[in-house]
Amino acid sequence: MEKIPFVTLEQLQKIDKTYPTPYHIYDEKGIRENARRLKAAFAWNSGFKEYFAVKATPNPYLMTILREEGCGSDCSSYTELLLAKAVGNVGRDIMFSSNATPAEEFALALKLGAIINLDDITHIDFLAKVAKDCGQPFPETICCRYNPGGYFELGTDIMDNPGDAKYGMTHEQIIKAFKTLQKMGVKHFGIHSFLASNTVTNDYYPELARQLFDLAVELKQKTGAAIEFINLSGGVGVPYRPGQEPNDIAVIGEGVRKQYEKILTPAGMDNIAIFTELGRFMLAPYGHLVTKAIHRKETYKHYIGLDACACNLMRPAMYGAYHHITVMGKDVDGPSTIYDITGSLCENNDKFAIDRELPLIDIGDFLVIHDTGAHGFSMGYNYNGKLRSAELLLQEDGSVKLIRRAETPADYFATFDFEGADIKVEDDL
Repeated sequence: MEKIPFVTLEQLQKIDKTYPTPYHIYDEKGIRENARRLKAAFAWNSGFKEYFAVKATPNPYLMTILREEGCGSDCSSYTELLLAKAVGNVGRDIMFSSNATPAEEFALALKLGAIINLDDITHIDFLAKVAKDCGQPFPETICCRYNPGGYFELGTDIMDNPGDAKYGMTHEQIIKAFKTLQKMGVKHFGIHSFLASNTVTNDYYPELARQLFDLAVELKQKTGAAIEFINLSGGVGVPYRPGQEPNDIAVIGEGVRKQYEKILTPAGMDNIAIFTELGRFMLAPYGHLVTKAIHRKETYKHYIGLDACACNLMRPAMYGAYHHITVMGKDVDGPSTIYDITGSLCENNDKFAIDRELPLIDIGDFLVIHDTGAHGFSMGYNYNGKLRSAELLLQEDGSVKLIRRAETPADYFATFDFEGADIKVEDDL
């Protein structure tokens, strides 16, 4: 798969007159088209719903676009619940999936009428106490998160290690949880599981579905519970590297359908809705981090320093993750150099690329870092006093809208309450 930016050099030069680099920019047209492909892939299931993983890109403008395409919100914190409410997602349009959850977060989820996804069997009593304390009834619909343990394998490949993950209940615990919840008046149940991250294979969702469908049949047999939905969660990834074959969501949807008809339909459970909670798949390819080359350093290696740093995109520094880089306006078949592409943090891992062959880079060149639409801006931070960048939206008509302004020093100082110190931020130093 070739990596082609969704913006041109001419567009970036025009944007630069109003919004300086670095910034994240998102492609509205691509986002909408992708949401429609997902919906079409699961159209065979009348109850299908995507709950966008807010943690991936917590921006209300983008959440509104997805809401207009029929998506709900998967939330994991108090603030994410508030974001969901702000864009009009309340009640069953919210899936609240968290772990080690503070009482106030459960309380807000109850007040908003969200579907609560319990991560642990001990959370049943904890939620009951929260409901009593805040004057809310215990919900009649509850989801339980399942962790089968061991390794998750596809063929001979180990995809991930659920047994080492902090999430979810064991097989014995989820059966016990269903029985306990029934005694507490729960009438409608859901099952949720997340077994592997960023899978670039069409086989992950169908195999996960097979395991959860088998579990659903067993739970129905052993508890008699009315299972209303099965949430396949996230894990469907994107090809970060050129040449990787992308997932085909239509093939994935068909694979899940076959497992549904093989397992649930014969068991008389063909009224179960399928939910997803995708983040990376929904938005990653439709976001770029746009930055400029501002320094060149020649020592033991060839370095290009950018006006962006790991505070704008921490995945390469944190995970060693690959993000493709396009040097705008440069011929990929022209002269090139092996570069380390760095930011300005006082950390040696502040590198977007290591030993990467790229076209010759001149100071002032625009660099587009691909696939930052999910887990890009959202993982930003203020180390070294760095300030978070702006977020822009490339709208369907080609215009650009500011959807989050860049932070200023005044924002950084706003949370200090330091008695005896008169901290002022000058507009012009």
